[in-house]
Amino acid sequence: MKLKTLAWTTAATVATAAAGGVATDPRSGWYLKLRKPDWQPPAIAFPVVWTALYADLAVTSAVALDRAAELDRADSPGPARNDHSRELRAYRGALAANLLLNASWSWFFWRSRRPWLAAAEAAVLAASSAGLVRRTYRLNRVAGASLAPYAAWCSFATVLSTAIARLNPASR
Repeated sequence: MKLKTLAWTTAATVATAAAGGVATDPRSGWYLKLRKPDWQPPAIAFPVVWTALYADLAVTSAVALDRAAELDRADSPGPARNDHSRELRAYRGALAANLLLNASWSWFFWRSRRPWLAAAEAAVLAASSAGLVRRTYRLNRVAGASLAPYAAWCSFATVLSTAIARLNPASR
């Protein structure tokens, strides 16, 4: 893995975490009044899990991007080179879209105070995360398998967001 790629993916994930963090306020009166499912993890779990997942995302994405770039460089001119160039661009786009979706959830839930909208957005994020795992796995199996917990947590976040929305139909 190249340090330059890791620096880029780390900066992108840190920016995502910061953008989401700015919107997040678990001590707000609105949030404290919401009904939550009994199975919701304790508050400390969220920053711990997200920090680990963001680190994982930065490393695994850097590995995948470097592998895609390596394949692109190794190709001889012609149609195969275009396929790997497209794959590299597609991976970058998928990662950028995923990070944007990731940061957006906090704004929909915490700032807009729209749990149903946040739940729907979380479902799109979960699908995007599963797609990113698939793309990463195609480029590097170990990195793809290592990224799977990110998609699993995003799926869990969808279920949790939906449960909160159901328990609070008039939460706005």
